[in-house]
Amino acid sequence: MSVKMRVLEALQSEDPVSGALVRGWVRTRRDAKGFFFLELNDGSCLGSLQVIVDDGAAPEAELALAQNGAAVEVEGNLTASPGQGQKWELKASRLKLFGGADQEAYPLQKKRHSDEFLRGIAHLRARTNKYGAAFRIRSEVAFAIHTFFKTFGFHYVHTPIITGSDAEGAGEMFRVTTLPLGHTVKDKALPYDEDFFGRESNLTVSGQLEAECLALALGRVYTFGPTFRAENSNTARHAAEFWMIEPEAAFFDLNDNMELAENLTRAVAWHVLENCMEDLELFNRFVDTELLERVKHLAQGEYYRVSYREAIEILAKSGRKFEYAPSFGLDLQTEHERFLAEEHFKGPVTVYNYPKAIKSFYMRANDDGETVAAMDLLVPRIGELVGGSQREERLDVLQARMAELNLKQEDYWWFMDLRRFGSAPHSGFGLGFERLLMLVTGLANIRDVIPFPRTPRSLEF
Repeated sequence: MSVKMRVLEALQSEDPVSGALVRGWVRTRRDAKGFFFLELNDGSCLGSLQVIVDDGAAPEAELALAQNGAAVEVEGNLTASPGQGQKWELKASRLKLFGGADQEAYPLQKKRHSDEFLRGIAHLRARTNKYGAAFRIRSEVAFAIHTFFKTFGFHYVHTPIITGSDAEGAGEMFRVTTLPLGHTVKDKALPYDEDFFGRESNLTVSGQLEAECLALALGRVYTFGPTFRAENSNTARHAAEFWMIEPEAAFFDLNDNMELAENLTRAVAWHVLENCMEDLELFNRFVDTELLERVKHLAQGEYYRVSYREAIEILAKSGRKFEYAPSFGLDLQTEHERFLAEEHFKGPVTVYNYPKAIKSFYMRANDDGETVAAMDLLVPRIGELVGGSQREERLDVLQARMAELNLKQEDYWWFMDLRRFGSAPHSGFGLGFERLLMLVTGLANIRDVIPFPRTPRSLEF
């Protein structure tokens, strides 16, 4: 009776196995007289299993097609390998071809391809070592996030992808409509009256506002899902579709919020060190030679905190000539954030109490009348990883702030109800999942940590 095994299981086996059955894709093939060698990978790990196939293991036509990129099944005995760098090899008694790969057309023939080339074949790039490792780490980090929140009593909730509100106030949202192109509005006073929802609707940029509703009933909640921003940007940090982790917790103040963000980052770093070392070492060798040291620092090192006012003073006294001069009242730029994390503190640092003029309407006003209880967790190479705040739970203060910003309170009637009926202090933040993945892989482009990135003029898959 055959023993079905994944490549990872075969490579980690403690003992020889008779009748092992392994399925996967051929990475390389080397022919010898009367037999050939295959390197077989099934995506379960970075390593490949060496398979020795005799000429009689399958019909000649199938053997001929078992080339690079082909999907095959092999069965035989897993035995100790005499070769260096590998504990086991599979001596196949039978080979079955599921699907061949035309060697003239199959694009993954070289050992290494440029990232730009591989982005153009996103449907195949996960078969390479680099992207297979990236997407395995993506899976593990997602698991670590769910485990962390479960451990600390947070409920996983789902917030709408289609929304009628703009939590960020950025105005760069994707409109959702069922009306055909070129449609003429019958009543200009009611431009959305004929549309599906009867009002303007968009893809969400954040699940925060809806998460607040659930936090003020369930206590501690988090969302983890896709968000969208129609920013026409081709930088290495921006994508039109990305995933956000957004916890919201009742009876959490700003200090609780900062501690939660720091602990989550630390927990993820520990998880990848304990579960993804083989893949991390690949990135440490070929992408960023300081990666392992940085991830270990995130797991074990100190996290610093500094007020926005103090951060501006540090930047002003640094002697560094920045492209954008730091000044109180202006938002921190990426160059400022990276200087603080990489050079001044040499580690993750949370900046808190930002001027209210540069922050959103829902952030809790501090007693100084000038700042709000906002926080950003900054990390090396990335800059801002987490952005959040204690929310304004006082109805009168919130209404006054919305009036300042000319926001229509009737559009947020339900948001006001949360302050009218059992209002309580609460806090939350947003953590960009892809930025977190860039942090723990060393990959510098957001397109390389998303299997199928959505960017301007890019929607092939």
